[in-house]
Order: sequence, then structure tokens, then C-alpha cells
Amino acid sequence: MISALLRTRLSTLATHGTPALENLALRQQLAVLQRNSKRPGLAKADRAFWVLLSRTWEGWAGTLTLVKPETVIRWHRKGFKLYWTRKSRTCRGRPAVPPEVQTLIRQISKANLLWGVPRIHGELLKLGIEISPAALSKYMIRTRKPPSQSWRTFLDNHLEEFVSIDFFTVPTLTFRVWFVFLVLSHHGRRVVHFNVTDSPTAKGTALQIVQAFPWDTSPPYLLRDPS
Repeated sequence: MISALLRTRLSTLATHGTPALENLALRQQLAVLQRNSKRPGLAKADRAFWVLLSRTWEGWAGTLTLVKPETVIRWHRKGFKLYWTRKSRTCRGRPAVPPEVQTLIRQISKANLLWGVPRIHGELLKLGIEISPAALSKYMIRTRKPPSQSWRTFLDNHLEEFVSIDFFTVPTLTFRVWFVFLVLSHHGRRVVHFNVTDSPTAKGTALQIVQAFPWDTSPPYLLRDPS
């Protein structure tokens, strides 16, 4: 209430120019010094006055004698912090998940270890329970999975089932470029198939793979350069 009245008063005086504001600032400090106390202090209303004056008048610091201008700036920052702290406390976040729903999520995830978040989320919606997938995932029971094998181990275990395909270029004396398509078996580093062309295409490459592995001789794993 006091800050609103001060704001209204300052905005009115601002229309009359600097002398009116300067007179008001000096009168306010004089009133503080005339209080019946050995060491007059600034009340909340006094601090609010100087904070509002600093936001309204550019020459406020030149008339201030009771405290330093940095003190008024510190008051303003402190008030700004308190205002937003109180405002953030009044804002309510997401409602908490009821304990019975948390227990139900754990029971479902424990009884169905292969079910993921989308499946459990769909089952809860069928029961009329609305919960976000992110909140649901926090209450699921996580099973510890065995560590997967390394890439080197995978290659050693399936070396005979791997082939690689790639292109490399060969420049000629006539400044032409030939593209060599190569199919290489990892087992024994054996060349399975190759072909040469001056204009490679995706359709032609697929045809070369079919020719390299007719009928049921195609390998289970194929390595290629994605670029």
C-alpha cells in the first residue's frame, strides 16, 4: 500500500521537473534525522521511497547523504529477490503421483519385464489413470541387463559370416576415373566379387551384390561405408 502511494506521488512529481524531486528527497532525509532516536534508522517505507526514487529520477544519488547509493541498489536487488521467491512459492507444480499408482506401476513392471514405458502407459490409460510417460518411468522396476559383448568380440565370433563392400577409384592416363566395386570376405581376406564402372548407381550396386551371392549363399552380416 505504501509503495503504491509512493509510486503515485513520485510519478506526479516527475511531471513537475527535477526541483520538485530534489526537494522531496531532502525533506525525506530531514524527516528521518528528526526522529526521536539516538541513531535514526531507515524503515521499510524509507527504503521503498529511495528504491522507487532511484527508478524514477536520474539525479537521485546526488541528493543522498544518509546512505551510499550502492546501499539503495542493494535494497532494490534484495526486494527483487524476495518478490520472485514468494511468487515462485505460490506456483504449484505437477500433482504428485498417488502412492497406490506408484505401487501399481511397480507391480506391472515387475510382472512384465519386457514391457516398456509406452506399453505400461497404455495399460494405465485403459484403467483411467492419466500419468506422463516421464513420471511413469521413475517408478518402474529396472532389471539389470548383462553387459553386451564388445565390437571386437562380435567380429571374432562371426568372422566367417562377414563380408564388406566398398568402392575405390582408379585414375587413368586419359584423365578418366574408374570406380571399382569390391566385395571382400573377412574370413581369409578373400575377394568374393569385383566390377568396374565409370558411373556407379544404387541400382547397379544392388545388382552386383545379387551377382556376388546367388541363391542362398548371401552372408548374414554386411559391412559398408555409409558415406
